[in-house]
Amino acid sequence: MKSAADLFLGLTPDAVLAAIEASGLRCTSVCWPLNSYENRVMEVELADEARTRLVTKFYRPQRWSQAQILEEHALLAELHADEVPVVPALTFPDGGTLRQIAVAGGADVVWFCLFPRFGGRAPEEVDDALATRLGALCARIHVVGARKPFAARQQLSGATYGGAPLSVLEASGRVPTPLRRRFFTAANALIVVTDEWLQGTAMQRIHGDFHLGNLIQRDNILYALDFDDALTGPPVQDLWMLLPGRDVDTVRRRELFLQSYEQFRPFDRTSLRLIEPLRGLRLVHFCGWLAARWHDPIFPQTWPQFATDAFWHETTDTLEEALDLTWAAPDTAVVAPQVDVPEATNADFFWDWEK
Repeated sequence: MKSAADLFLGLTPDAVLAAIEASGLRCTSVCWPLNSYENRVMEVELADEARTRLVTKFYRPQRWSQAQILEEHALLAELHADEVPVVPALTFPDGGTLRQIAVAGGADVVWFCLFPRFGGRAPEEVDDALATRLGALCARIHVVGARKPFAARQQLSGATYGGAPLSVLEASGRVPTPLRRRFFTAANALIVVTDEWLQGTAMQRIHGDFHLGNLIQRDNILYALDFDDALTGPPVQDLWMLLPGRDVDTVRRRELFLQSYEQFRPFDRTSLRLIEPLRGLRLVHFCGWLAARWHDPIFPQTWPQFATDAFWHETTDTLEEALDLTWAAPDTAVVAPQVDVPEATNADFFWDWEK
C-alpha cells in the first residue's frame, strides 16, 4: 500500500538518530545508508568512549507485525544461545529488541531494531568443502527451529508463497496480455502441486530465504544472516536455495550437503521433489514483490527489466520449465550417487574450535 511511511519519506538521518537517542542511547552525527531494498538500514555511531558502530534496521510498514518481528528476534536469540553462528538483535536500554517511531503525521508506525556492525566476506560459489559446511550449518539452524513453532509468522504453502503474489500481479496488470494465459496457467499449476505435495511433509521454523547472499564468512566461520523471511516451512526450502542449480556438480554437492546435514538430524529425502515447484513459486513470489513495491523509486531503478516484454517471456518460459520438471518424476526424490564425507570432528560441532 503506497504511503509516506511505506516510502520512508520521513526517515531522514536526523529522524533516525533522534529515534535511537529516544531509546536512551547517545549518538554522534554518523548515519550512513546501507544496501537494502525492502527495509531501510543505516550504520550509526554511538557517542561512547569506543565510538561503537551499530546497524539499525527500520522495517517496511505493513509488511510485518510487531509479533512477527519479535519472533524473528527470538529465533535469532535461541540460535545464538545454542552457539549457532548468527547475529542476534541487540537490546535497547529498556531490555527490549524492538521500538517504533511514528511518521507521516502519526498515521503510520515504523518498527526498528539494532544489530552490531558485522563485517566479513560473502561466499561467491559453493564448492565441495562449502557444501559440507553448509549442510552442518543448515542442520544446526533446523535443530533449533524444530524445538517450538512460530505463532505469528506465515506458513509456506502454495497459496501463501505463490497465490498471494499472483493476486498482486493480476491486480497490477504487469504481465503482458499475450503472455497472461501461459504465465498464470503455469503459476497456478505450481501452486496446486505444491499444496498437494506439502501434505504430510514435516513443517517447522526455517530461515526461508537461505541463499549465498545471506551468508558471510568471518574468521573462517560461516554466519547466517537476514532472518526477515523466517517462516514455518519444509526444511528443503533452505536446502535448494543454497544449491539451486540442476547441473551434475550441483546435484553431487547437494548430496554432500545432505550427508553432512544428516550427521546432525534426519532429512526427509522425499521432500526433494518439492524443489522444482518451490523454485517456480519463488519466481512468482519475486515478481509479486516487485509489483507491490514498484511505486518505490528504488525498484524501477534497480530492476528496469521488470517492465520489459523480454523479462516476462523469460520468466514465463522458466515457470513452464519448472512445471515440466515437476511432473517428470512426481513420485520420486532426485538423489545423486553416494559421496564419501569425512567423519564429523569437534571442528564441525563447535564453530570456534581451534584447527
